[in-house]
Amino acid sequence: MKLQQVLNRVCKACEEYQMIEEGDRIAVGVSGGKDSLTLLYALAHMRRFFPKEFELEAITVDLGFPGMDFSPVAELCRKLGVNYTVVETRIADIVHTYKKEENPCSLCAKLRRGSFNEKAQELNCNKTAYAHNLDDVIETMLLSLFYEGRFSCFLPVTHLDKTGLTLIRPLIYVREADIKGFRNLYRLPVVESTCPAAGRTKRQYVKELVRTLQAEIPDLKKSLFHAIKTSSIPGWQPAGPIPETRLGGEERHKAPNSARQQRISFENE
Repeated sequence: MKLQQVLNRVCKACEEYQMIEEGDRIAVGVSGGKDSLTLLYALAHMRRFFPKEFELEAITVDLGFPGMDFSPVAELCRKLGVNYTVVETRIADIVHTYKKEENPCSLCAKLRRGSFNEKAQELNCNKTAYAHNLDDVIETMLLSLFYEGRFSCFLPVTHLDKTGLTLIRPLIYVREADIKGFRNLYRLPVVESTCPAAGRTKRQYVKELVRTLQAEIPDLKKSLFHAIKTSSIPGWQPAGPIPETRLGGEERHKAPNSARQQRISFENE
């Protein structure tokens, strides 16, 4: 997937759910994975044409696992013109050594969010951005359905009362397969996780289950995502412009003239 296509889908999410307002300072959570680097790359380029001006801060919470070098991410941020901060923590030791959690992911995520939000506030950001993609939306809904017995999912926009921050998820219309293609095309400097729990989670099981079912039901992801968007889950009903046309099977809506003209310049990138 080319940059133009990613930008179209990210803009669609940002406009429909009114994720970005004039003067926002957005802290992007950068784990070093393909999703967060794609989000950072897209938002950095969006600053050139999006009708509302905003600023970015890139933040990595270093969990303390050995063998993870974030210097290539720092170099990417330099090229994109985005300030980059690494927060050093001992979360890995806390979760795997001291607590010895059998299911460490929940505690790890909670501690990581706390460190990330604290740094975002220190940098005077009013919003945070996570790189959850379309597949993550579907998998989260199925995890809730299978293991909690309820139809639920995280929201495109969440207001965090305790911190005063607003969390946005601009990649909800981008599929994981497209992100993989984008990573390869633009040679994003992915930092592979050395966490011992990687690939051994309930989410990974659901991901593989969806992949198996997709082989039998080609429109499975499309149907599940539609079910979420049209459900009674508060916050999933778009608040912004409604898509007006379809281009190559992809919904797209009218942007301000200046934004549309600027998008043309990205078509060959």
